[in-house]
Amino acid sequence: MAQTKMKGSEASDVFEAYGVSTELAIDLMRDMLLCRRFEEKAEEAYAIGKIGGFCHLHIGQEGAAAGSIKALGEDDYVISAYRSHTQAIAKGVSPDAVMAELYGRVDGSSGGKGGSMHIFGADVNFMGGHGIVAAQVPLATGISWKIKYRREKNVVLCFMGDAAVNQGAFHESLNMAAVWELPVIYVVENNEYGMGTAFNRVSTTNMEEKSAPHGVKGITVDGQDVLATYTLFRQLVQDVRERPGPHFVNLETYRFRGHSMSDPVSGTYRSTEEVEHRKEKEDPIAILRDKLFSAGVLDQGMLEEMDAEARQIAADASDFADASPVPDLDSLYKHVWADKNLNGRLFFDGWKEQD
Repeated sequence: MAQTKMKGSEASDVFEAYGVSTELAIDLMRDMLLCRRFEEKAEEAYAIGKIGGFCHLHIGQEGAAAGSIKALGEDDYVISAYRSHTQAIAKGVSPDAVMAELYGRVDGSSGGKGGSMHIFGADVNFMGGHGIVAAQVPLATGISWKIKYRREKNVVLCFMGDAAVNQGAFHESLNMAAVWELPVIYVVENNEYGMGTAFNRVSTTNMEEKSAPHGVKGITVDGQDVLATYTLFRQLVQDVRERPGPHFVNLETYRFRGHSMSDPVSGTYRSTEEVEHRKEKEDPIAILRDKLFSAGVLDQGMLEEMDAEARQIAADASDFADASPVPDLDSLYKHVWADKNLNGRLFFDGWKEQD
């Protein structure tokens, strides 16, 4: 794509409109490139049998993870659904630990027992990916209650997919969060499909209006524009710190792969033409690339260097995962039974019952 290079003052105006520095914009590009290359490496590993079970890729939705989580502080919390590899990395879980978890190895973020849908990083306040639709929503509400109860200043960012808003847990959680004025931001990654069903086939209410019955105003943002996403979440995080209370964001995005690795990119529910058109027009990496190129703060050589670095991190993560041992069989019985005295009774420790 041909680029028209702007003058220095015009270049700065592009980023001033978003209230971000060119340095931050480049950091966001680096983050998205890592997300893309990591997911491509995971896709490759799944195809050759190194990753088993379910695997839901985030390719196409990198702006959602990078832009929103960049606005958080280190002590803030993130909790998500099962499409969470890149969100975990953005929050600070190492790519090595995420890839090892996908491989089911002991050095994975959940010891190899969680897999793709259950990435976890308590040390960086990434409170896990959750496989049951909307299961993470009441958990996020509970975390935000803890923050308020302890008079902390942290914020919870809770990601969910389209289908979660039709679950009872979503509405129960928003109602409680609104009544108790809890510091939580509920975010729907609205990629237009719940698995293979278009959202407009299962709801007569617009996504932005889903929170309205609970007195929580919905806000829509273009999740393919990482700068717009970052700008919105920076403001929301500041608002929640100063005036605790829930927010609801309809983050419009689009996945370039199927629902999971077992689902074709296009099929009976969307056409190849639709997917290719969206990839051409709405790739978050290409959108930011064009802005940076036009502003004259990034050129092809710099971009290729950043991309090579991202590819190397992903390749190193794959090598790390490959070298990590498979969990011992004995680990099947760890973290299953309580082994502490509870109300005068001792519980199981592994398969051996204590007197």
